[in-house]
Amino acid sequence: MARGKLRVYLGAAPGVGKTVDMLSEARRRKERGTDVVIGVCETHGRKYTAALMEGLEQVPLREVPHRGTVLRELDVDALLARRPEVALVDELAHTNAPGSRHTKRWEDVHELLDAGINVISTVNIQHLESLNDVVEAITGVRQQETVPDEVVREADQIELVDMSPHALRRRLAHGNVYAAEKVDAALANYFREGNLSALRELSLLWVADRVEEGLDRYRADHDITEQWPTRERVVVALTGGPEGRTLLRRAAQIASRGAGGEMLAVYVTPPDGLVDASLEGLGELRQLTAELGGSFHTVKGDDPAAALLDFARGVNARQIVIGASRRRRWQAILSPGVGQRVVDDSGDIDVHLVSHELTRSTRPRLSVGPTVGRRRSVVGWLLATVGVAVLTVVLHWSRDLHDLPLDVLLFLLLTVLSALAGGIGPALVAAVLGSLALNWFFTPPLYTFTISDPQNLVVLLVYVLVALAVSSVVHLSDRRAAAARAAQREAAALAESAETLLAERDQLPALLRQVVEFFAMDSAAVARRASVRDPWVVVAATDGFEVDSIAAASVRAAIDDDHTMVLVGRVISGEDRRLVSAFAARAAVILHRDELEEQASRAAALAKDNRARTALLAAVSHDLRTPLAGIKAAVSSLRQHDVAFSPEDEASLLETIEESADRLTGLVANLLDMSRLQSGSVAARRDPVDLADAVGIAVDSLAEGDRVRVRIEDGVPPVEADPGLLDRVLANVLENALRHSPGRQEVLVRAAATQDTVQVRVVDRGAGVPDTAKEFIFAPFQRYGDAPKGTGVGLGLAVAKGLVEAMSGTIAAEDTPGGGLTIVIDLRRAARTPGPAATRRAAAGQQARVTEPTTATPTADRIAP
Repeated sequence: MARGKLRVYLGAAPGVGKTVDMLSEARRRKERGTDVVIGVCETHGRKYTAALMEGLEQVPLREVPHRGTVLRELDVDALLARRPEVALVDELAHTNAPGSRHTKRWEDVHELLDAGINVISTVNIQHLESLNDVVEAITGVRQQETVPDEVVREADQIELVDMSPHALRRRLAHGNVYAAEKVDAALANYFREGNLSALRELSLLWVADRVEEGLDRYRADHDITEQWPTRERVVVALTGGPEGRTLLRRAAQIASRGAGGEMLAVYVTPPDGLVDASLEGLGELRQLTAELGGSFHTVKGDDPAAALLDFARGVNARQIVIGASRRRRWQAILSPGVGQRVVDDSGDIDVHLVSHELTRSTRPRLSVGPTVGRRRSVVGWLLATVGVAVLTVVLHWSRDLHDLPLDVLLFLLLTVLSALAGGIGPALVAAVLGSLALNWFFTPPLYTFTISDPQNLVVLLVYVLVALAVSSVVHLSDRRAAAARAAQREAAALAESAETLLAERDQLPALLRQVVEFFAMDSAAVARRASVRDPWVVVAATDGFEVDSIAAASVRAAIDDDHTMVLVGRVISGEDRRLVSAFAARAAVILHRDELEEQASRAAALAKDNRARTALLAAVSHDLRTPLAGIKAAVSSLRQHDVAFSPEDEASLLETIEESADRLTGLVANLLDMSRLQSGSVAARRDPVDLADAVGIAVDSLAEGDRVRVRIEDGVPPVEADPGLLDRVLANVLENALRHSPGRQEVLVRAAATQDTVQVRVVDRGAGVPDTAKEFIFAPFQRYGDAPKGTGVGLGLAVAKGLVEAMSGTIAAEDTPGGGLTIVIDLRRAARTPGPAATRRAAAGQQARVTEPTTATPTADRIAP
């Protein structure tokens, strides 16, 4: 059986028209004679969407009872039995009701596809798993329902349903997306124009990447190697030199000329991994690449030109930017440079040779200075001078025992030994002196620089060439070995530094301590100043560092435009300076990370305040409007002179005014408490409080206190708390439990003593809260499930949590066995018994309530009247 095909309509936000397009496609297919049925379609109360469903066969949904309600889900078995050609399954990321065959709806879709049924579905960009964090950063809302990217990526067809943010907001304002009472909050929060623009860009880029993946598969399947410039990609060849900045800026200008242009910077390293360029320079080029919106890549290859072209063809690039050659003309005649070879082998790729300030500048000449230690250098020069003289004397004294070929080999051996010991400088001197000695003392005619036999001339020339070649090879090999040892030393030092820094909370001072220990310095610091006229400001330093020592510091390494690493102590070698630059680059990363963390912290605080402000606006606009409307209606009725109200009607209107005023009082009290908690101005007293009295007073303050049953074990000690704050905590928790308890079900309050605390448990039998949302319900301005029947702004439990923590207690949520939610409050035991003030408070509370007598059983039930 052939597997079914999946078609997905992808949108940037709710309301762009995904479901409408899905239904329109279904109607078109039905008109062509295709067997199409609706498996599940969410209209969200939109009349136009519901009208499109008319005339299409619908498979009845499966009803799933869950916590006192009935949920309607896709009936997979009914669809499999019906076996249509095409099934419509809306909202691919939907989470099925508990007890369903699959957890997610996309798993239901996979089962239908495996059965050979074609499926048309919908999904929004914010539900893709890989973009969940990005969407949360943009909108401030974390999506709980997600679908793996692979599910959507593997669809046979992905169609983007696009709409401009302005058009979507206009559609929302006209009431075509949400109900009228939700429009204002939606426009001010999730559907802000900036949010919609960012989500639209995410969806466009995601679909563009999928299209490019399909194009790459097509080219690979059909063995197409020619470049198809569907997107302007510019590859920049970097050597690590200062000309890289010019090349990067030029490439960025070229890439920005076309829509969707990309810039890719490439640095080619030899296969052995040794980097010839400065690590600090490469770090600056990497940072500049990121600032210009490009990406930095490092590739390995023996041939830089071939490696660069292979990379460009691999990413389907159309243009390459490379710096003009710095080689001299005679060098170009002997062998073409990298730039010329790239031009010759580029084929259909355009190559830009960009001139720069270093064009045709003289390259550093081959160093003949010592690359080894001082002792080895002395030995090399002794071999090149004294050694040649000694060998000449020995060979001249015994010239009857050997011929010219042996003499040449012995002088060649001495030249190689000079190169091994002291490098190319002593080797060149040994080769020249050896050739002169061979010519004067051992080549006929003797004691003249005249050579009579042409063969001897060839021998001497070969000796000189071989000596120079071997010396150069030995010298270069020694330099590479030294570079490898230095690189290994640097890598070991940086690896040890990275491993140590992982365990440090404050990494910059730890890095400076490592620098001091590694280079045997007296002290080190990271200092900052904006310009040379400004004073130095020490950002971090080791013990003993003084600001005045910056001017006389032995080592300075620039970290960025403003920061500098300063080392005080001995003078270090050139090789160690390279490693100092690597440590400075590590310090730059740490400073940049600290800056990003600080920015993220500020952004998170602003986002939190923004969410709180938005939630407050949405909630207060509703919860203030209702009691105010009730008060205004009642007062307006009482002020009418042409209507005579009976005493009962007048009492009812006055009761409405009183209840509405009480609601406003509670709302304002919670807002003030939350404001005090967030500003840190709550100072809790530490008095012993009798828990039974506190619970009784809280129950008396509730309108439905008769539904609360109190069970407090005998011998429960007093708690250490602020009496007024504890009353607010218990009242808020009980009010929340009563609100979510169906019908007239009772709420149970239990209290028992533990080893160090007293635990209060408020038990209800409502719908309960899943584990993933138990922390969520204590957040400010949150009403679990966004229940429309809610009468508060979602501050009750948030205020309770803040007040309990102010009294050094804890509050948490647990499942009630058999269904429901239990709020658990732990408070410290009081070290002393309640004083007279608490006794008077308890007596005042006793006047307003009736308590059942304590029986012989371990617990006593108190029922508020």
